[in-house]
Amino acid sequence: MDNMMKQEEIETMRELIKDIDIAMLTTSTEDGLVSRPMKTQEVEFDGDLWFFTKKDTDKYEEILHDQDVNVAYVGKSYVSVRGRAEIVEDLEKKKELWSKAYEKIMQTSYDDPNLILIKVKVDAAEYWDSGNFIKKVAFYYKRMTGQSSQSTDINDTLELND
Repeated sequence: MDNMMKQEEIETMRELIKDIDIAMLTTSTEDGLVSRPMKTQEVEFDGDLWFFTKKDTDKYEEILHDQDVNVAYVGKSYVSVRGRAEIVEDLEKKKELWSKAYEKIMQTSYDDPNLILIKVKVDAAEYWDSGNFIKKVAFYYKRMTGQSSQSTDINDTLELND
């Protein structure tokens, strides 16, 4: 039953983030938390999130120091992901996830030794699903006119790892 529940939670998470290209990755520094936009790699979510970066970035050093991270997605839903980051230098994995567009964006190639992957193993995710646009409009209209309204928002937590 636990394995089935985990698979259902992975599928829920996959559905929530599938159309969101950019996430905010939060790492910990000596001065506190730092967030920056990162492009999620186009791979079907299976419990891990993948990002490209370079060794000569602050986030690389921050992850080496503290692997606990948060990844936030905003789209049709809001998703806050808690997990552990790992630095991956596997050339085959980099090649698998690489796109020609990255050569221009990152000004490098997948076989650059300075290029690395950040793999975030998701522990848990909290999400807020606010339903469709019509429901939102009706909810806010009722609120503004003083009518009784029930929020159409759904908030839930997914525990992906025991």
